[in-house]
Amino acid sequence: MLLRKRTLMLLAIDAVLVNLAVFLSFYIKFEGNIPPEYSLTLTHSAWVAALTYLVVFYVFGLYKRLWQYASTGELLLILFAVTVGTAGTVTLVYFLAPMRFPHSVAALLWFTTLFFVGGSRFMWRILQENLFTPHVPGSQKQVLIVGAGDAGVVAVRELKNRNYHEGRPVGFIDDDPMKQRLQLMGIPVLGTHKDIPRVVNNHNIDEVVIAMPSASGDVIREIVQITEKSGVDLKILPGVFDLLSGKIDTKGIREVQVEDLLGREQVVVDLEEVASYLSGETVFVTGGGGSIGSEICRQVMKFNPGKLVILGHGENTVFDIEQELRTEHPGIDLATEIVDIKDRDKIQLIFERYRPGVVFHAAAHKHVPLMEKNPEEALKNNIVGSYNLAEAADAVHVKTFVLISTDKAVNPTSVMGATKRVTEMIIQTMDKRSKTKFVAVRFGNVLGSRGSVIPTFKKQIAKGGPVTVTHPEMVRFFMTIPEASQLVIQAGAMAQGGEIFILDMGKPVKILDLARDLIRLSGFEPDVDIPIKFTGMRPGEKLYEELLTAEEGTTATKHKRIFVAKPHPVEPEKLEDIIHTVRERGTYLSKDEVVQLLQKVIPGFRKQAAKSVANQ
Repeated sequence: MLLRKRTLMLLAIDAVLVNLAVFLSFYIKFEGNIPPEYSLTLTHSAWVAALTYLVVFYVFGLYKRLWQYASTGELLLILFAVTVGTAGTVTLVYFLAPMRFPHSVAALLWFTTLFFVGGSRFMWRILQENLFTPHVPGSQKQVLIVGAGDAGVVAVRELKNRNYHEGRPVGFIDDDPMKQRLQLMGIPVLGTHKDIPRVVNNHNIDEVVIAMPSASGDVIREIVQITEKSGVDLKILPGVFDLLSGKIDTKGIREVQVEDLLGREQVVVDLEEVASYLSGETVFVTGGGGSIGSEICRQVMKFNPGKLVILGHGENTVFDIEQELRTEHPGIDLATEIVDIKDRDKIQLIFERYRPGVVFHAAAHKHVPLMEKNPEEALKNNIVGSYNLAEAADAVHVKTFVLISTDKAVNPTSVMGATKRVTEMIIQTMDKRSKTKFVAVRFGNVLGSRGSVIPTFKKQIAKGGPVTVTHPEMVRFFMTIPEASQLVIQAGAMAQGGEIFILDMGKPVKILDLARDLIRLSGFEPDVDIPIKFTGMRPGEKLYEELLTAEEGTTATKHKRIFVAKPHPVEPEKLEDIIHTVRERGTYLSKDEVVQLLQKVIPGFRKQAAKSVANQ
């Protein structure tokens, strides 16, 4: 009812404005003295124009717009609508009126109608922003915005939308020489990022907001370091991964986080391709309570699966993600199963019960030092557990089975990495004899996951240090949890069977730099307020991780962030021998026996490790 009243009101206003435009067009043409022979043409033009323009405006959707948010898109829409309406009016008047429609009147009609209709729409926005919005004193905090682009405009609007309670923008910083000394939204560009200390001092800046969504991690890191030396607060406009993870809310400007220093480009998912293999399917996610598994569950729910089944061993984490998803997606069928993937009979029973179409296998023992102390558990869980799942998937003809692997599987020096490499071999072997498409996705460390360095560093900083780093030259690849999860799902959509997909991890990050960045973001100075202590490399660790073996190499896919490793020959008999041995006496295997078993399929394991450690 309200929409109908609003539409009728706008139609009435437009009818008056169009008639006024027609009259003014003739009045201006004849300089205030309209000849009598054109009076009937004026009358015909008035009612024809009113009807024509109103119909065109309705068809173009001008009555379905919120004009208090009008922008260039609405301006172009009005321009097109008025042009079509003018052409229609001139054409109809030509056949209906006794006198020819003067060309100059047609041009004046187009201009005056555009002026009146466009002006009436944008006047509503001007009044909304300057008259109807209550003005409050706001904050006296002076804000400097780094980035005089689209994101900078968003930052200014964000501050304005909060009635300047969070601060008042006084200037922009931008490295583009063409923008220097110009203004954006009435706010001047005061220099480049190297001028931040000078601008902070000269303009009494209290806070710096980074609004550079496309900037690299190195650039963000440099700005953070410059700003912190100036002693002012630092915030950032959220980027892509806050949107993916659902963290962003109406209060968009937030504190800088260590994830921002990665400077990742947006992950673009082919929504149609992903939806085609997930929509309506029963989807299994093993390790569904873990960091990666739970995020895969969140992402899968966006594509309307027929049923999502969360498998996990830890009841508390499974319960948490179940409650979250039931609240966020009440219309989607959801089930949970508490199960140990080493339990072959229970796994087969669950697969028979639900008969899934897609499986994401994220369950694994991943902690390198712990698996060095308990190597037999790594074999039982990572190898035999994964084989149980693959075997059950084959039996019920699952369409796609996606294994979550790790960069530690490449030239492994740890038991954990070696077991994951064997698991990749199992997947490739199963694919050759099964109708199921078995694939693996290999990537590096995940920021913020349980057991990763970030939570450990944060706890150490909260206690006043020291922050412990194993080696000053230790480097790792990092991804955010939503980024990794979306790429895993995309890789599943691209699966043909037997591939090991490699995710583009960007540049490796030095762990020492990560520690220093996190200390600075916490408001402290590294080695002054919070000491950094080197503890030495732990068993099974490497100074650097790799994403490919020397034999594999990669081929590109249609997704620029995903590559495929070339297949490596695998001997099924040796894999079956390992699985049989672990099933028979896995609990009683000694550390030496575990290494010997792994060396059957990875001949360079441990021998290569000793040589690698010596070189490092």
